[in-house]
Amino acid sequence: MRFSVKAWNSLAIRGASSSAVAVVLLHTAAANAQTALQSDNSIQGQTAGTAAQTPPQNTANDAGPQNPEDIVVTGSRIDRAGFDQPTPTTVIGTTELREGARPNLQQALNDLPQFRATTTPAVSIGNTSTGTAPVDLRGLGTVRTLTLLNGRRFVGDNNLNFVPLGLIRQVDVVTGGASAAYGSGAVAGVVNIILNDKLKGLSLGVQDSISSRGDGRRYGFDGSFGTSFAEGKGHLIAGAEYVNDEGIGPDGRASRPNLGAGVVRVNPTSTTDLRTQLTPDVNYGNTAVGGLITSGVLAGQIFNPDGTLRPFRGGTQVGAAAFNASQIGGADATSLYDNINVASPVERLSSYARLSYDVGRATIWVDGTYGRSKSDSGFFPDLTLTTTTISATNPFLSQAIRNQLAAAGQTSFKLGRFYPDAYTIGLHSLRQDYEGAIGIDGSFGRFKYSAHYSHGEVTTDQQLTNSRLATQYANAINAVAGPNGTPICAINAVTVTDAACAPINPFGTGNVSPAAIAYTTGTQIAHTLNKLDAGSAQIQGDLFSLPAGPVTAVIGGEIRYEKQTAQPGTVPIAGTFALPVFTSTLAGGFNVKEGFGEIAVPLINVEGKVKLDLNGAARYSDYSTSGGIWSWKGGGTLRLFNDLLLRATRSRDIRSASITELFSTQRITIGPLVDAQAAKYAGTPGYNANPTLVNTFNGGNPNLVPEIGSTLTVGGSYSPSFFPGFSVSVDYYNISIAGAITTLTASQLTQACNAGSTAACARIVRDNTGTVVTAFANSQNLANFETNGLDLEASYITPLSRFKASLPGTIRFRALATYIARFIVDTGVTRINSAGDVGDATANANPHWRSTGSLSYESKAVGLDARVRYVGGGLVNHLSAVTTSAAGVTSGLINNNVASRTYLDLGIQFHVHDQFTLFGNVDNVFNRSPPLITTGSAFYDEVGTYFTAGARVKF
Repeated sequence: MRFSVKAWNSLAIRGASSSAVAVVLLHTAAANAQTALQSDNSIQGQTAGTAAQTPPQNTANDAGPQNPEDIVVTGSRIDRAGFDQPTPTTVIGTTELREGARPNLQQALNDLPQFRATTTPAVSIGNTSTGTAPVDLRGLGTVRTLTLLNGRRFVGDNNLNFVPLGLIRQVDVVTGGASAAYGSGAVAGVVNIILNDKLKGLSLGVQDSISSRGDGRRYGFDGSFGTSFAEGKGHLIAGAEYVNDEGIGPDGRASRPNLGAGVVRVNPTSTTDLRTQLTPDVNYGNTAVGGLITSGVLAGQIFNPDGTLRPFRGGTQVGAAAFNASQIGGADATSLYDNINVASPVERLSSYARLSYDVGRATIWVDGTYGRSKSDSGFFPDLTLTTTTISATNPFLSQAIRNQLAAAGQTSFKLGRFYPDAYTIGLHSLRQDYEGAIGIDGSFGRFKYSAHYSHGEVTTDQQLTNSRLATQYANAINAVAGPNGTPICAINAVTVTDAACAPINPFGTGNVSPAAIAYTTGTQIAHTLNKLDAGSAQIQGDLFSLPAGPVTAVIGGEIRYEKQTAQPGTVPIAGTFALPVFTSTLAGGFNVKEGFGEIAVPLINVEGKVKLDLNGAARYSDYSTSGGIWSWKGGGTLRLFNDLLLRATRSRDIRSASITELFSTQRITIGPLVDAQAAKYAGTPGYNANPTLVNTFNGGNPNLVPEIGSTLTVGGSYSPSFFPGFSVSVDYYNISIAGAITTLTASQLTQACNAGSTAACARIVRDNTGTVVTAFANSQNLANFETNGLDLEASYITPLSRFKASLPGTIRFRALATYIARFIVDTGVTRINSAGDVGDATANANPHWRSTGSLSYESKAVGLDARVRYVGGGLVNHLSAVTTSAAGVTSGLINNNVASRTYLDLGIQFHVHDQFTLFGNVDNVFNRSPPLITTGSAFYDEVGTYFTAGARVKF
């Protein structure tokens, strides 16, 4: 279950009156490669056993000794030496994981241009997803990116907070569909985290970080250990990592430019000029901390903490009249964004251990994981409080103020009161991950086999403390004078209706008593449990040989059980929350049984000249909820003169519905509907185009079927033999997803039906007059996604001794870039291409260009890193372009263009005696500010210059 401040701000209008803000509750589950070189210099598209360049592995930051004969394949089940897997892959090694000193794997991956930072501490402010760390390939949604640990599924709903960085050898990012290899969820691609299971020795590290503004402190420590025993037959690795990110509170906004901007009218009084502009420091125009009087003889006065009045130091009102919804500036003015975090705090612990033992030609292994992430912070002030009518005889008013009101003949006045001092909701979130697995890897004859079983659970306990109770607040705000003039609740004036009622003094900050807060607030509670049981077995071998080489095949099966329960807590005080978040129960699950196969067929192999391989894979998945479905992949590679590798692949991929989408509590609401098909039924007697009593079903839908993706990738890599150490790759991708799961309102369903969506039409029930009587507005397979673009990569690595024997160390250069040509979301109601949009409040925004380039020098004594991160310019929202209608009405955003941003990061490491390393890092060296943004951007650095220092010792 997730609630986001962004849901309140679909138009990004900072400072709008809370009565105009629409509440949207987002209910989601809290559950939810190409062969790599055995070194950190692996480049996209290279294949183990075929790459010509492997650098010396003598850096202090190596993940550990690696067996050059080990072959790791991601996106394919075939791990044959010399096999060129056609699906493009980006390999992330220890250098990339080190650069930027990121606090977890998720944020290290988010620096890559193929990822969208959809959920991070700086993006998920005022959001119950705090504490999760999912990754989002291609911006297609975190649910469409499959994450694996050593090639197998793990519990945690794509939460990379539970993976210790110190144990990671490399990460393979498959940038094409891989459902045939790994099943559901691999529509956008796969992130395969490969641990260093041959780790030896003990490594301990500590680091501390802080921003140039003195906030955002983050500190942590980690340790990893590996050893062999029983004459090398057994091996143990273990690691743990603790990080405490204190976040950046609301006070951090004052020193950071461009945060919390709002959209205001350029000419608010004009009926023909409807243009808008993004503007910094947009605040509430009719509400203030302490209380602003907006009517009567005292209008324009604000309450001091002692209950006296003074003139309100406001800004420029947006509109001709006083006390409009918004104003710009103002010393006493405030807004929502002045009172929410810049970055949410997260404290996390992750640990992992693995024990393996060789028995003959088999290795038996068992591993275990425990992870915990916790967040405790202010969420945001209660936004549902609106302007209140206050009686002129309110006993909390001073006698002088009451006299002024009486002299003016005023019996009441309007008070705009914002309550960060009394009604700021607090979020307390604890997520814990437990998982264990057992498996075997072995061989007999010319065959290899592997099997495993795992069981994992994630528990999520969340509390929204200090949540306002609507009925109690209404009782408490209405105060009258009791015996001896003591303020009491009006409901107790004649007969004691509620003895617990404590009246509210709303005049001035800090004057709402603890008793009144206790009476008018409660704690919303939710407990969620996710379980995953998974098992798989496969066998691989060479079937027969062709002149070009052996035909290799793999077959196997998997079974998976997923279950989720969610239970909200009870309200401790009679009444309902003014802002209900944890409202529904959930209990459901499904199982899937799968069989898969893959084959690699070498057609041509002329040594040193030409090598042509074909690859095909298929998987049949039988879901207990939706039945059977196929996914498949076909592709091929052509290697010319050892230097040039061309590849192409086409795949059909699937994403099955989540338990939340399937089984969240169904609710029925009865209300009005505007029928977009009125023209079609207008001639039918008795037809009503605007029925008021339509039964609308919301919530989960157990009849959902898997989304179906179609992916095409075409590209290649070039590693010229005349330029050792250099490689370049280019890959084109085209992904389309049909039947994507979405939710439309009842009225939108009629719009989609009118636009030709037969699926939407099937969700509408009409009577014999054509009038809509029932609409199924729960989760449906109605949407479609389309995206295409280019991935580019270039790398160069060389020891300096190549140029002069006496020069120590190695130089490494790597650049990655992604161009998104289009990103279309078609809901049946709208079809929007958001490629090139970069506004943080723009749905599905994706800049056309993103890139990362790094230059590193490494020797036994010192290491230096320089990295450049680039975000291309674009539009806040292409739908907001300034246009003039035929009627002469001009609308649109006048500052819609956003310039590109480039960030420089620097790092240094000092190595002492090959065992001790001191390191430092500076992110965003030039303190590059973000463009004007509203809440939290997935693309721009909001924190500013950030320093990290630490040390590591190895034994």
